[in-house]
Amino acid sequence: MPVLVITEVTYLISTRLGPEAEVRFLGDLAAGNLIAEHVAAGDWLRIAELVVRYRDLPLGTADASVVAAAERLAVVTVATLDHRHFAVVQSTNGPFQLLP
Repeated sequence: MPVLVITEVTYLISTRLGPEAEVRFLGDLAAGNLIAEHVAAGDWLRIAELVVRYRDLPLGTADASVVAAAERLAVVTVATLDHRHFAVVQSTNGPFQLLP
């Protein structure tokens, strides 16, 4: 699953911030400054719950997988260009702190 989410992230970075930002992001992944978290088997039910609960946004599987992984890892800070979704979603760990 990380490949799909990373692909979405690189597309958004490229289209919104340009190819230089995309290359910096890829460099950070290669250097280990960012870590791609796999979707755990136990996350899929929570992802489905989130997609149903926030279907009016709509919250897709990619964003819901970030929420599920963040909940599992007890992470509240999320780097995202999609503030409209993550500002609304209620995590079991409390409200997300969104970057940038």
